[in-house]
Amino acid sequence: MDGDLMRVLFWYCDKFAWKPTIKTLENVQNSEPEEHEKAVVAFIHVEPKDVENGSSSETKLVKNAKWLARKWDVKKILLHSFTHLAEEKADPDKAKHLLDQVQDRLVKAEYEASQTAYGYFNDLVIEAKGHPLARIFKEF
Repeated sequence: MDGDLMRVLFWYCDKFAWKPTIKTLENVQNSEPEEHEKAVVAFIHVEPKDVENGSSSETKLVKNAKWLARKWDVKKILLHSFTHLAEEKADPDKAKHLLDQVQDRLVKAEYEASQTAYGYFNDLVIEAKGHPLARIFKEF
């Protein structure tokens, strides 16, 4: 496959927590640690083509997140910017806008959607089941 695809590693987590440690972008808000239980967590790598007009990445991300949340019968979906799944990265402001749009669409669809601390390296706590649907990798 070519390098123009959004890559997402979905996890179903019994517990997922983060603590912002190192700020990587100057213009981001200060962020506090959070902890969530029984959530689908999307580790999202946004590439340049994902933020172009006409890209279907936003819609596909929403659909895949909702599908997995239904499989686990949960309403909580966490979006985690994770620029470690490919070399090309979208502009940080455009990537954040895409994540905000996805979050808005999930909230409108009655999911509890939120984002991890954007523009930070975070200490993470992940408790996940050993189950085929607990870790799913998608490219679209």
